[in-house]
Amino acid sequence: MRPPSHRPERSRARFLALLLAGLLAWQPSTALDYAAMAESVTQRWGAAGTNRLKNWQGMVQEGLRPDSSELERLTLVNTFFNKNIRFGTDLEVWEQEDYWATPLETLGRGAGDCEDFAIAKYFSLVALGVPEPKLRFVYVRALLQQGQTLRVEPHMVLAYYKSPGAEPLVLDNLASIIATSSQRSDLTPVYSFNKEGYFNGVLRTALSKGTRLSRWEDLLLRATNEGF
Repeated sequence: MRPPSHRPERSRARFLALLLAGLLAWQPSTALDYAAMAESVTQRWGAAGTNRLKNWQGMVQEGLRPDSSELERLTLVNTFFNKNIRFGTDLEVWEQEDYWATPLETLGRGAGDCEDFAIAKYFSLVALGVPEPKLRFVYVRALLQQGQTLRVEPHMVLAYYKSPGAEPLVLDNLASIIATSSQRSDLTPVYSFNKEGYFNGVLRTALSKGTRLSRWEDLLLRATNEGF
């Protein structure tokens, strides 16, 4: 089992606030600039990164088949990243305390933390035509077992809602199989968010107008420059 990163919960809460603010302003394009992606990956990560990018492109093309259902696309994306990306903390992967990687950086480096997995899966599913309102980033407390010891760690997953009132499916780098939220008794949701706002149980909290957007805006700019 690959553990989530060991940052304090305050850092996770700040991540959510900034990420939501950026999502509210982001208008995704359905076109992917594969040439720009290939050039960036080749220059920065060489053959290994280029191979992962090619495999990702093949996955996207497979998911774009007209007969592909949303559930099949969820499974395709979740399986791809869980198999091809290894878990690593920001200190291990980027030598920084808190770094938000673009999907291309995660593919190029071949590693990322739980937030990077969720971000890469989110971008990929949107590229495959999954409506953004059906997707939410979810901040959870994960119950992990190491030998005979149980511990609780902050963690991030991506959730998919078939309809607004449906039980969500959970895409998680800790689990190879997509499960419903009720099947994931090891995860305790704290709150979730998407472009529509924050969700804490049945309550929705408006975003503060004073929220700083610099980190997420920087991520979006880098992702756009890389071909997303």
